[in-house]
Amino acid sequence: MALTFEADPPAGPSLASGVLSLWADVSNAGGAVGFVPPVGVDDIRPQWLTHLAAMAEGRTRLLVGRDEDGRIAATVFLQRNTHRLMTHWIWAYTVMVHPRHQGKGYGRELMAAAAAHARTFDGVEAIRLTCRGGTGADRFYASCGYKEVGRVPGAIRVAEGDDRDDVIMLLPLL
Repeated sequence: MALTFEADPPAGPSLASGVLSLWADVSNAGGAVGFVPPVGVDDIRPQWLTHLAAMAEGRTRLLVGRDEDGRIAATVFLQRNTHRLMTHWIWAYTVMVHPRHQGKGYGRELMAAAAAHARTFDGVEAIRLTCRGGTGADRFYASCGYKEVGRVPGAIRVAEGDDRDDVIMLLPLL
């Protein structure tokens, strides 16, 4: 069954609970979404509040995918680039699909929905994201049409002695 997508859902306890639970579950399953397991919702909450503030200011937009039970099963945050010479592209952050739904094509659905949503932004011609090397995420994004445009070796320190590349990818929307 396909996900149902909602752009800019109303903020509130239900949204917070759904996103925080998803984020913790993805992180604890080894997902490269800014945390290293073990992590709980209280560890993630400060980052959620940062995203929430950016959403309230209109700098960031949230796209959620809900499963057949109405639970938040996928997210992507889309943030405008504020540099005056780079407003023609946006950032995609915190791309997540719940581990129980992986392998069902939901990640591909999420990325297609994110691209469709980004096309509604005035003047936006591309989506840029970064991903942690060594996870296979770069291959997944490439299969969704993203091109690797840069790589910073060892930029992400997952643990002592475990440094990963920061892979920069771009999806032209035109």
